Amino acid sequence: MADITLRLDLELAGNREDDRLIESLRAGHPEAYEQLINAFQQPVYNLVYRLMDDPSETPDVVQEVFLKVFRNIGTFRGNSSLKTWIYRISFNEAYNHRRWFTRHRKQEIGLEAEQDESLSFRDVLSDPGRSAFDLACDHETHALIEDALTGLNPAFRAAVVLRDIEELSYEEIAEVLQVSLGTVKSRILRGREALKKALASRLRPEPALQMAPEPAR
Repeated sequence: MADITLRLDLELAGNREDDRLIESLRAGHPEAYEQLINAFQQPVYNLVYRLMDDPSETPDVVQEVFLKVFRNIGTFRGNSSLKTWIYRISFNEAYNHRRWFTRHRKQEIGLEAEQDESLSFRDVLSDPGRSAFDLACDHETHALIEDALTGLNPAFRAAVVLRDIEELSYEEIAEVLQVSLGTVKSRILRGREALKKALASRLRPEPALQMAPEPAR
């Protein structure tokens, strides 16, 4: 009970802090813009970096994200947290940038690879097993996972990043991606399974070296 009360108090304090920041941004206070950048620049950069097919494009996308935030803060209605709203803008900008890049390269991303209409009970249940990120125990393994992420379907990649790296709730992810909870859980499950398959051979211990038998004399 005490833990629940503490969590609610922290959430309320965070909401009040968001409200003050939003009011300052709408009033055009320069220190508010600096506070927003200090609070969200690194998280937004990390998120966009992991969503992009070409990480070198990340700075341009991040710049567009904050331009959108500054231009549209007046229309923010507070239906979600400030963080969720900014993450939704970040996801949309990364997606739009990928789509523009893909269209000009005549390639296909395949965001609609999953068939959400035919979800089985297994697709919508949370995965009770350890995520791929639980297997990471050192920097080398983290690097392997980051590399494997780039090979995922972008829809699955976004869901896995938001859940297992950014640690957003299912409800927050649904808000960011603008999809149903069932779709969120399906994408996370499928993304984790794809990651595990991609990492299986890399994370499997090397077999012990066996000496070849000596030739018969």
